[in-house]
Amino acid sequence: GAFTLSFVRPQQLVVASLAASPRVNENGDKPGLLGLPVIPAHDVDAVLVEDAYLQLECRLEKFVHGFDAYSLIAGKIVSAHIDEDALRISDADEQDALRKAPLLAYLHPGRFAEIRETYAFPFPTGYD
Repeated sequence: GAFTLSFVRPQQLVVASLAASPRVNENGDKPGLLGLPVIPAHDVDAVLVEDAYLQLECRLEKFVHGFDAYSLIAGKIVSAHIDEDALRISDADEQDALRKAPLLAYLHPGRFAEIRETYAFPFPTGYD
């Protein structure tokens, strides 16, 4: 088995919402996916959300059950694609990266945010 993960841009909020729709039958079909702008994956038999910041193609390793009605899906990343604006470089200014490629965050319950600005955390001296 295979699956993909697409980390969408804030302006793709409706796409993210449709992708999160529940599966509706024993085949695992998600009708909400029919309207998504997708492209074929390169290395697995699946699709990716078009124009997402980060796209991961994965081979299924296992399901971990025991989270009430939910399960954790574990896989091995076999291919990754990233928009250059979203790439985080250790010696570059993180704030500049966020201005070029803001992050989409879900805030419970039922809210979202577009993160364009952050502040350095005041770690104590000697904290690594």
